[in-house]
Amino acid sequence: MMLKETLTIGEMCKAFNTTARTLRFYETKELLSPLRVRNHRLFTRRDQARLKLILAGKRFGFSLEQIRHLLDLYDTDGGAHHQRRETLRAAKSRLAEMIEERAKLDLVISELQTEIARVARIVEAEEAVAPQRVAS
Repeated sequence: MMLKETLTIGEMCKAFNTTARTLRFYETKELLSPLRVRNHRLFTRRDQARLKLILAGKRFGFSLEQIRHLLDLYDTDGGAHHQRRETLRAAKSRLAEMIEERAKLDLVISELQTEIARVARIVEAEEAVAPQRVAS
């Protein structure tokens, strides 16, 4: 996506498929800092880049505080390199967490499938023995 110099709140919503309420929320959390011209918010290229990272971070399961920390690293002495290095570290850690969560979920899914099959066999057996009783 080509970043324009500034976008209005409506343009930001359309460009990033989000809502004005979401943008205002991120502004109150000081994740975005749009310019104020009269009664209008104008989102700079910096805000646009930050929103792209915020939305990706949320999609990957990072908390707003984790996202804020990573965004703020850009303004430190190490700049973009330091931010990228820490983002890589955090992303690897999050991936490991997600893989562990998936393994646990796979186990629970397997257990539920087994339980469903067991109960289905019981129901089938009951219906085969006494179909009139089960219908009532």
